[in-house]
Amino acid sequence: MSADEVNQRAQTVEAYRLWWQHDAHWYQGVASRFGQQAANEINAEALRKVALHVGQRVTRRSGPLPDSGDSGEKGGSGDNGKSLEELRRRYDECGDRMFLRELRNASTEVEEVTEDDGLIVLTLRRNFAITMVRMAGSLEGYRCPCTDIHAGWSEGLGVTLTENRAESCLRDGDKACRLLMRVATPVTPPAPVSSATTTEG
Repeated sequence: MSADEVNQRAQTVEAYRLWWQHDAHWYQGVASRFGQQAANEINAEALRKVALHVGQRVTRRSGPLPDSGDSGEKGGSGDNGKSLEELRRRYDECGDRMFLRELRNASTEVEEVTEDDGLIVLTLRRNFAITMVRMAGSLEGYRCPCTDIHAGWSEGLGVTLTENRAESCLRDGDKACRLLMRVATPVTPPAPVSSATTTEG
């Protein structure tokens, strides 16, 4: 990588840092004027919308998820494992599009595959947003929007979450966030409704 490329990357990281700092101060402003519950709700709503957009872009770029069905039968664990691994990769891509790698340390893995669902776990060892909120003096009462982000990604990727929760959280002093996303299988979305049966409005 050339010196110009390194400098450009450093400028990009700095711009992200400044925007996250802005976001933290914006959150603090809403919390001080309207209460922390309102700040948490607005923050989660905004991030879910951004996450939905990111998931849709990843879907357009990558195409449909591999079919986990098997000759009309319910998908077996092998087929589901393959499609869940591709879905895991797409969650990683969503994360990379929303958050610079320099500002977080995250990884995903498929931990469980059954006939009916699969468990994808995202482990977050560093979260720059929490650092910024802490620096803005708003950590107490702050609610992490991670599950809202994952709900947006999942909707944009066209999959259904049957479980979406944090098992541990950096905000609470844990060593890492461990976020559970249980996905209904087969992971391919149902076929769209025929245009003949839809009503235009």
